[in-house]
Amino acid sequence: MDKGETMKKLFLILAIACVIAAGCTTANTGAATATLKVEGLCDMCKTRIEKTAKEIDGVTKAEWDRDTKILALEFDSTKTGLDAISKALAEVGHDTERDKADDLVYEELPACCKYRGQSENMEHMEHS
Repeated sequence: MDKGETMKKLFLILAIACVIAAGCTTANTGAATATLKVEGLCDMCKTRIEKTAKEIDGVTKAEWDRDTKILALEFDSTKTGLDAISKALAEVGHDTERDKADDLVYEELPACCKYRGQSENMEHMEHS
């Protein structure tokens, strides 16, 4: 075998190894994005919601919009999922589209964070 053929074979082996390595790292990532509706009212709610979500292993980003009540998430789906995130938020007093917070936990929220019945209260005030 001459030097040129050896170099070609070496290059081919390296190229194949790179393709395999790239495919393995891509296949094993569970990068996911999702949104979840989470009830809340104020900046304290925003802090609690985002902090709770970010404390879950695998969550890399959590941003809650106070106006839309939407929590934008980025997470590793091999470590967690929307069910776990939703349950964790309900455990700290925030209803989600998937889970309702226990009434006793909800009642422990500060007054400014009590979102249940807010739309009914606002409608009543507007009609009075």
